[in-house]
Amino acid sequence: MENVQQEELVYKDARVAIGLKWEGTFAEAGAGGIRAIQTEFKRRVHEIKNVLHSEELLGLSYHMTENGFIHYVAVEVSDAALQSIPEGMVRIDVPSHAYVRYNHLKGQSVESSYHRIYSWIKEQGYALSNGALTHYEIYPMEQDPYDLEPELLILVPVNEKN
Repeated sequence: MENVQQEELVYKDARVAIGLKWEGTFAEAGAGGIRAIQTEFKRRVHEIKNVLHSEELLGLSYHMTENGFIHYVAVEVSDAALQSIPEGMVRIDVPSHAYVRYNHLKGQSVESSYHRIYSWIKEQGYALSNGALTHYEIYPMEQDPYDLEPELLILVPVNEKN
């Protein structure tokens, strides 16, 4: 991953992924629920055909409720992969969108990185997207899911300025 420590607005084209779905509360996520599903997914990722970026593990969080959210652990795939989705896995369509991107480095506080992103969004006059996708994270595939100081690329969907 690059060592750039600066928020920036980027555009990502629509993409499709295949992965495992996790649904739970913030407390369950904090207790390791997402780490467990990442471990399970890594054990099974070889079952997915036509992976586009095998070095990247995607974390996609959707529509937060007052008690929890849905999170997918996935890899981006080509359309050909959709012909044979492994049992228990699902297709995830990620629409094209504008995102604020920030490279969270090993050893930093994830909470502080997200706070920094949200502050930058407000300072720059952007608004959080009102779409279902709330957070898009990219992890190095080889990273241990139980690493307490993870490295990841954080993407937060935003609406463009008027």
